[in-house]
Amino acid sequence: MSVQPTIAFAPLQMPGTGTLVILAGTEGTLPSDVSPDVADAVQKAIGVAKFKGKELSTVEAIAPAGSSLERIVVVGTAGDKPFGEEEWLRLGGTIAGGTKGEGPVTVWGDGGATTATPRDLATIGLGILLRAYKFDRYKSKKSTPGEEAEAETSRTYTIASATPDEAREAFVAAQALADGVILARDLVNEPANVLTTTEYASRVEALASDGLEIEVLDEARMAELKMRALLGVAQGSPMPPRLCIMRWNGGADGEAPVAFVGKGVIFDTGGVSIKPAAGMDEMKGDMGGSAAVVGLMRALAGRKAKVNAIGIVGLVENAVDGNAQRPGDIVTAMSGTTIEVLNTDAEGRLVLADALWYTQERFKPKFMVNLATLTGAIIVALGNHHAGLFSNNDELAERLLAAGLETGEKVWRMPLGKEYDKMIEGKFADIKNVGNGRAAGATTAAQFLQRFVNDVPWAHLDVAGTAMGSPANEYNQSWASGFGVRLLNKLVEDHYEAR
Repeated sequence: MSVQPTIAFAPLQMPGTGTLVILAGTEGTLPSDVSPDVADAVQKAIGVAKFKGKELSTVEAIAPAGSSLERIVVVGTAGDKPFGEEEWLRLGGTIAGGTKGEGPVTVWGDGGATTATPRDLATIGLGILLRAYKFDRYKSKKSTPGEEAEAETSRTYTIASATPDEAREAFVAAQALADGVILARDLVNEPANVLTTTEYASRVEALASDGLEIEVLDEARMAELKMRALLGVAQGSPMPPRLCIMRWNGGADGEAPVAFVGKGVIFDTGGVSIKPAAGMDEMKGDMGGSAAVVGLMRALAGRKAKVNAIGIVGLVENAVDGNAQRPGDIVTAMSGTTIEVLNTDAEGRLVLADALWYTQERFKPKFMVNLATLTGAIIVALGNHHAGLFSNNDELAERLLAAGLETGEKVWRMPLGKEYDKMIEGKFADIKNVGNGRAAGATTAAQFLQRFVNDVPWAHLDVAGTAMGSPANEYNQSWASGFGVRLLNKLVEDHYEAR
């Protein structure tokens, strides 16, 4: 894996070497504390390039004669509205992407037309970390014949400001959030022959070192609990299913937890209803919802969130062999609901049916949010820029919508209703696992899930278009985005933590 950059914080002072990054406001306004020789060099470059300080635009200046600086990069911060959380994140990503070379980088974090709080400065650091992420674990390292490959070193980004101590303190939470997002990306990027169900469970168990309480249910225990919907998906694979439970106890004793549930299909062939070959390799990412839950739980533990939280992921492989589930099979979920399996490629909702029922029955949470790469229909509806949001609770939905706008992990609310519920009524069982043809496919999947939440406030996030293969941006150049970690961390932070 690539080495993460080092983020440091220091008082405002001109660096003696490396790259200097200066934030400029409207018309290229510079911070007043920049040294005169640097300011002159920058103003000349600004004039030549007709640089106006537009948000995230950049211009490079030649370092003044006699300076030991390698280069000077100016980044614009002038936009239509004041910077919010995502804008600071994008700024950090722009800095990481625009500072070439390997030497140290100093970011002049105060000045210009934009006033940065300590938290804003920490978010710049978060953006740098997320932009620098690469998944190159399986790339052969090239070296000169007969020589050892040169070890990759960590580049240092020092954010200079008038409040370095406060920014450094704020960065503790930002670093924990980065760790959670990076973990989620790693899990989605891993090939399924490496990240088997048991290997995935082992990686979850390793998070006990972060302070999480971990419990893993094996196939025998799930059979005792009558999780026949989940087990039916797993029966065609030699990889045994697992249900991983993560607990973070950062709130008051006895206080009901918030709960997050993820679909963890480590590879989805479609089963007997097999998928087309084209693009099937990307089905290693069909556990993107579970990865977000695991990453979130690591982030909450890492920043010692003042909340009680539960994370549950159902891990299966949807494979095809002589023992695989067939179209037309009927299974009984843990809730006692009977399900007619008409399409074995609609498997994620079967996994979540038992996971959701188990979560609400055992933990009595304040709410449940599940995440799943559930339907291609949501991509048809929303593309790759929003996740689909379905909810039985307006307050929870509005909070998720707001958190999405602040973090840039945007969601769009989709409908639920009795009319759609009729579309999953079964002919030979209580319900069937698909609707009537292609119509409202994302909604009928959500209606199916709603059968297993009782009256608990609940939201379903269909992240099929955002967890993997979404467009690259300033802070993510990876196929796997880690979508959902920052969104749900913001939800918890703003509404459910003790103050």
